Amino acid sequence: MSPETSDTLEMAIVRSSGLDTLLRDLTDRAVEAVPGAAACSITVRRADRLLTLAGSHGLPSGLDQRQYENGSGPCVRAAETSGEQYAPDLEAETRWPGYTSYALSVGVRCVLAIPIAVDGERDAALNLYGVETGSLGPGRDAARAFAARVGDAINVALRVERRQESATDVRAALLSRSVIDQAIGILMARERIDARIALDRLRRVSQNHNVKLRDLCTDLVARASSGDGRGPGRN
Repeated sequence: MSPETSDTLEMAIVRSSGLDTLLRDLTDRAVEAVPGAAACSITVRRADRLLTLAGSHGLPSGLDQRQYENGSGPCVRAAETSGEQYAPDLEAETRWPGYTSYALSVGVRCVLAIPIAVDGERDAALNLYGVETGSLGPGRDAARAFAARVGDAINVALRVERRQESATDVRAALLSRSVIDQAIGILMARERIDARIALDRLRRVSQNHNVKLRDLCTDLVARASSGDGRGPGRN
């Protein structure tokens, strides 16, 4: 994926208020772009279980869920093995009997599931459903191209998420350092001790009372601001 494509996806994710909205839009576009597709969904593994991250309009709710419950089906197989699964005629399909009977009952006759490559993740697939036997055969190349686009979107979103988490961690660390420094300064002024002794005292109280150093310092700073003269560990 080129830097320009990555930047475009990042802007699309921001404009669409997140990955979920963007992926729902992509599933609707896949139905429009892939010949023979009547519905589309995206399967991913989260917290050690498969779930549908997004689905197009008109997708019967049980099409994916039945596969997850049974642990078998084209999208489960594609996600878990990274191998493309195509069932051109569900009436003649024998690989997933528990699933095919339900799919046929809701009017699905043809299924195509394509694995999605996601950085640092596993088990993801783009699932396409047709209402006519063999209807998805001519659209397999278009479906593969869409699977690549979905993978790009997920990868960009994960990078954005990691950057945000990293920035949050940095801000939290800076805030912690600031409140600790303030607490040290309060002790230095109150007890007429140097910074090293003040920090050692704070750490000792933190350990003795099983309280995080940051929380202890936050409490000390709040007490000082409110005029409460009690130091750390004093009652």
